[in-house]
Amino acid sequence: MSEGTRSLLQRWGASFRRGADFDSWGQLVEAIDEYQILARHLQKEAQAQHNNSEFTEEQKKTIGKIAACLELRSAALQSTQSQEEFKLEDLKKLEPILKNILTYNKEFPFDVQPVPLRRILAPGEEEHLEFEDDEEEGGAGGGSPDSFPARVPGTLLPRLPSEPGMTLLTIRIEKIGLKDAGQCIDPYMTVSVKDLNGIDLTPVQDTPVASRKEDTYVHFSVDIELQKHVEKLTKGAAIFFEFKHYKPKKRFTSTKCFAFMEMDEIKPGPIVIELYKKPTDFKRKKLQLLTKKPLYLHLHQTLHKD
Repeated sequence: MSEGTRSLLQRWGASFRRGADFDSWGQLVEAIDEYQILARHLQKEAQAQHNNSEFTEEQKKTIGKIAACLELRSAALQSTQSQEEFKLEDLKKLEPILKNILTYNKEFPFDVQPVPLRRILAPGEEEHLEFEDDEEEGGAGGGSPDSFPARVPGTLLPRLPSEPGMTLLTIRIEKIGLKDAGQCIDPYMTVSVKDLNGIDLTPVQDTPVASRKEDTYVHFSVDIELQKHVEKLTKGAAIFFEFKHYKPKKRFTSTKCFAFMEMDEIKPGPIVIELYKKPTDFKRKKLQLLTKKPLYLHLHQTLHKD
């Protein structure tokens, strides 16, 4: 084993233990971040094409499966369901496999598949890649290369059943104002509801790709059904809207900007909210406006109450 590979395995092991420790201590935000960052690094190695890798194709497949399990555990921690699909006890079984990846030759303990060829980005990590300003990306092309299938968004959920005395909220995403709106490829919006610690309170929903682009606007005209009665949302919760688009040069989908709406802004009728620079700050502590220009996210709210 080369010194480089030994050092790599040590870093992976340390990251795995940090995530598991955070997880066992109930520090869920930190655990999720650690799991997602490690999954990203493992996936990068599993997909590496370079000839100087000391890992065999079979070992890369196992590394990819460990990355998939880290994502499963991360998803379980963010789930609002009480039944965890992938438990910490399950994840801990993978630490010795990762540590001894060069000699491991048994059947993988879980029925998972390596994550398909795509970029896994931990929150904010896209900022640390080889960065080109969005303004310079205009002529990059009009679609996704065949060798790298683009993600097909569109996971909207139906309205919840009504309950006496309870209020349901429908948010219509009308349009978003961006100076380079026409250059955004396959744009869509990810909508989530977070508490003050950035933990999901409802399932995350993705809109379909925007219906059209016009001048400085990307038009969506799509309804989002909030997956929780308004009265049941915790104090300090907020509804986040992340605008995402595909970057052909880097072959991944990136968050361009985000906006959010707090509970005191829930009222029927139109609302216009400000756009902020990425990475998405779910804790709302370090917010930076995207632009000084009058460009906003345009929404319309409808309240349903029995």
